[in-house]
Amino acid sequence: MNDEHDVRQVPAVTDDTPAARPSQTFSEAEREAVYRAIAERRDMRHFRRSTTVAPEVLQRLLWAAHRAPSVGFMQPWRFIRVTDGGLREALHALVEEERVLTARALGEREDEFMRLKVEGILDAGEVIVAALADGREKHVFGRRTLPEMDVASLACAIQNMWLAARAEGLGLGWVSLFDPQRLAALFDMPAGAKPLAILCLGEVEAFYEAPMLELEKWAGRRPVADVLGENRWPSTPA
Repeated sequence: MNDEHDVRQVPAVTDDTPAARPSQTFSEAEREAVYRAIAERRDMRHFRRSTTVAPEVLQRLLWAAHRAPSVGFMQPWRFIRVTDGGLREALHALVEEERVLTARALGEREDEFMRLKVEGILDAGEVIVAALADGREKHVFGRRTLPEMDVASLACAIQNMWLAARAEGLGLGWVSLFDPQRLAALFDMPAGAKPLAILCLGEVEAFYEAPMLELEKWAGRRPVADVLGENRWPSTPA
């Protein structure tokens, strides 16, 4: 993204600016808005068909994604906006194929899994493929012993977009049911690049009251105490 065309440039500070250095603490309303977005973010699967995302809103969401932290400032994320109907159909077919294979791998939960809706590719207003860039091996800063930090960096970008989408009143779903090599070939990605997510974005009738997999009794959210230890590994059994 070219910073010259960012839709949310930081305003210049002049001598006429009342507070040249604004408070580092958000107001109570601002804090509540941030925590509300976190609490109400949902991995959406159901979208209103035949709706679109306004171009200026999409640009704001991409702005948010591109402002994510990245290890060594490597910025490994690459985004492909899928506007071709044929490519959407091909994406849907790849996901459907993997959905069936995943169901079989789940054994006794196969039928339960097949009843779940796992994507909204054909319904969402926008479909965006998020991938890791090629040439990542040259970025050693922060990755010499943890090379997977490129994945963590892209995940941060997706989370930024997710929270911004929720603040804009739009739903977003992360689809990871696909063969990455076949998806990469579908978009002529260079050698070394790797798709990590199909992002479905658009208007929804309503946000789920709780995560969909929790509503469907697939799994439940664990309390923070189960995942937090002090000076040692958390003692709660997995």
